[in-house]
Amino acid sequence: MRAGIVSVLGNRTYRRLFGAQVIALVGTGLLTVALGLLAFELSGAAAGAVLGTALAIKMVAYVGVAPVIAALVHRLPAKAVLVGADLMRLAMAASLPFVTEVWQIYALIFLLQAASATFTPTFQSLIPSVLPAPDDYTRALSLSRIAYDLEAILSPVLAAALLVIVPFSALFAGTAFGFAGSAVLLLVAAVPRVASTESSTFWQRLAGGARTFLRTPSLRFVLVANVVVATGVALVLVNTVVLVKDRAGAEDAAVALALAVFGAGSVVAALAVPRAVARWSVPAVMQTGAVIVSGGLAGGVAAALAPAGSGAAWWGMLAAWLVLGVGTSLIATPTGRLLAEAANPENRSLVFAAQFALSHACYLVTYPIAGWVGAGDVAASAAVLGGVAAGATLALLLIGGSGPTPKRRARVTEAGASVRRRRASSRPR
Repeated sequence: MRAGIVSVLGNRTYRRLFGAQVIALVGTGLLTVALGLLAFELSGAAAGAVLGTALAIKMVAYVGVAPVIAALVHRLPAKAVLVGADLMRLAMAASLPFVTEVWQIYALIFLLQAASATFTPTFQSLIPSVLPAPDDYTRALSLSRIAYDLEAILSPVLAAALLVIVPFSALFAGTAFGFAGSAVLLLVAAVPRVASTESSTFWQRLAGGARTFLRTPSLRFVLVANVVVATGVALVLVNTVVLVKDRAGAEDAAVALALAVFGAGSVVAALAVPRAVARWSVPAVMQTGAVIVSGGLAGGVAAALAPAGSGAAWWGMLAAWLVLGVGTSLIATPTGRLLAEAANPENRSLVFAAQFALSHACYLVTYPIAGWVGAGDVAASAAVLGGVAAGATLALLLIGGSGPTPKRRARVTEAGASVRRRRASSRPR
């Protein structure tokens, strides 16, 4: 486990898959900026309402579409599913510059996010087959998390640089090129194909992922952990601008700085996850992250209660955001290990699709809490989210257990192998 997390890039197939992920993420980041500018061009001061509706449509697509698509395409080759999703996203992004009505934005965003809801869980479920060694898979999870966090920080900077020389509509072309590049890398990657021997019907497959979650203790643990992540992320994404502008009295650029601090905390934690998991266990690392998130939300309450315009409000918020970045990453980064261990190659895509939908369903609860309660009092919003996180953290500590440590798992595996060797040697020849 002494090898760095980038060592997994030595695997050619994974290197191409990771490259496809990164290129698609850059395209998505450009899309986020361009979509806001398009909404303002069409709706003016009502652009916020348009974007809010678009984000709600995104969540509905994520929660409702992912399990359905996973059940439909379950027997198709993963490469065909991934490339098809990228081509769908490319077509939708290329269509956005020609939009003239708000409803057209909503329709295209739904289709684009439905394609993303197809791509992401399929991609995630594929990596354990490419990197079957648990330590390598953990490094891949950390790399993926870092890629997401850096995209959130760097894509707006790239978009701002491009807007100096091109109109915002050109950003949609950048998005389309990103999805095209992703599709090309996927086409040349040696993506493994898992043969399915299941004879289940579509309806059985549709409910299969959820049933696996409900009957598997480690996945029930993941369900509760999803709630903790959603509380921390919701406070940061929804209430940062209010805390920066109203409580801290800072300038617009400070919003980006605050979000960058949250992202930096997440990156630092993601770098530490492989070694932490090797020393302790995945559930123990996730439990630690949940405790940290609860502390970060308490810090958010303190920052919101600080006198308006004071340094305490600003620095308190930055400290809380850094803590929340660390905590949410400690939970989210190694989650894939529990998913991969609880699934088998035949139902892995269904389990990952269920996690994709169920985790995003948590945001349908925490986003309104952060927004509606925070509209009246950000401190109250942080306190309610903190109460939810504390309850979920207590549940994780009570039901999750620390799980077997890596050394204990290795001893059990070796003991089993020793028994099998003795049995084989005792058989008559």
